[in-house]
Amino acid sequence: MQHSTPNAPDTLGADVRALRKSRGLTLACMADRLGRSVGWLSQVERDISEPSISDLREIAALLDVSISMLFRHEAAPAHEAGYVVRRDARRSIGSHTAGLVEELLSPDLTDDFEMVQSTFQPHSKITKPVSRPTQEVGFVLSGQLEIEIKGTTHLINPGDSFRIRGEPFRWANPFDTPAVAIWVIAPPVY
Repeated sequence: MQHSTPNAPDTLGADVRALRKSRGLTLACMADRLGRSVGWLSQVERDISEPSISDLREIAALLDVSISMLFRHEAAPAHEAGYVVRRDARRSIGSHTAGLVEELLSPDLTDDFEMVQSTFQPHSKITKPVSRPTQEVGFVLSGQLEIEIKGTTHLINPGDSFRIRGEPFRWANPFDTPAVAIWVIAPPVY
C-alpha cells in the first residue's frame, strides 16, 4: 500500500477522515458504530491499513456516501497528485438520487470546501427539501434548473449562479434537456 506524502494525501484515508469530521464524528464514535477499534479506524485514515470491501460498504453507509466514492481510482501522475483532476479520472459521488449524476472536481476531500459537477437529467427532481450545515454556491453551465430556497423557487439559466446558506432547498429540472451545474460546498459533505 502506498503511504501519504505531505504534499499529496492518499484519497481513501484522507477522504474517510474528512467525511468523518464533516459529519461531526469522533474516531471513537465512528469506530463504535462500525464495531471496530479506534486503532483500526485510525490506521485506515492514515493509509496504514486497507479496509475490506465489506468494511468499505459499512463506512460508506455510515457516512451516507456511495461506496464508489471510497474506491481508489487511477492515481494521478506524481507531479499532478493533489493538484489536477483529469476529466476521465473524476470520482462519482452523491446521494444516488434518480436523475442526478455528481462528480468530484476537487482532487480529494481534505480542503475546507469541495467542488462538484452535477448533471440533472431531464424531468428529474427531489421532492423532499434538503437542509445541511453548509454554505453552497452553484453556477449553471448549461440547461435550466429550478432551485427552491426557503420556499421560494428561482429559475437558474446558463451563466446564472445562486447561494444556499444552510437553508432548506430542493431542485428540479422539468425541462427536456439536462442541466449541468458546478457547486462549491463548504465544508465538504460527500
